[in-house]
Amino acid sequence: MIRIAIANQKGGVGKTTTAINVATALAATGWKTLLVDLDPQGNASTGIGVYAADRERSSYDVLVDRMPIMDAVMTSRIPNLDLLPATQDLSGAEVELVGEEDRAYRLSQALRPDLGYDVCLIDCPPSLGLLTLNALCGADTLLVPLQCEFFALEGLSQLLQTVERVQQRFNSDLGIIGIALTMFDRRNRLTEQVSEDVRSCLGNLVFETTIPRNVRLSEAPSHGVPALIYDHTCAGSRAYMALARELLSRLPEKRKAA
Repeated sequence: MIRIAIANQKGGVGKTTTAINVATALAATGWKTLLVDLDPQGNASTGIGVYAADRERSSYDVLVDRMPIMDAVMTSRIPNLDLLPATQDLSGAEVELVGEEDRAYRLSQALRPDLGYDVCLIDCPPSLGLLTLNALCGADTLLVPLQCEFFALEGLSQLLQTVERVQQRFNSDLGIIGIALTMFDRRNRLTEQVSEDVRSCLGNLVFETTIPRNVRLSEAPSHGVPALIYDHTCAGSRAYMALARELLSRLPEKRKAA
């Protein structure tokens, strides 16, 4: 199972939208996919149609109470896509785990390679706290959504420093599979400038695909479905399908699903 954390400590950059739609695209190509919601807001869960009232167990139970992960996983209405949902209880997990010696490895211990999935995507909260640390320790690689604005560059620098510290102290195998530019608006000169700056600094680490600002991406969560199902022909959906194809091309051939 390939484990991919989707993280950026800055809020509103498209982490959850990216997690939902990339997971849906991978599932559509035949990959058995697990989406792990580690954000107490639970937006990834809602975004694929699993509402708060339906979440009897969650990632909180897995992290804090060591519940076997498959006891908390729910099937979604999307073929090949399962969900480990989040609840508001997760907001207290950092406090409850702070005294535990293995507090950074709870998710890693739960995500065993024999769960029966080809790929696991982990939607992180907009912070660099213990929940995100669990995701980075439990992941093989990191996908970073980056909004095309000036302040996002400062946040990216902080995130890369955090990744380096995690590699040194917790997970030496953690890599970065790519940076996805989101909320791209070609009418805005600043958007183009940020894109050029990021690509000049990080080169091929930045995905060629850019995710445009698109109203259909914003509308889809209110209907409890990914944009790829809500309107698969819109610009945002086409961009996420292209991003998923590009992501697949960066994964090891020997670990791809049959």
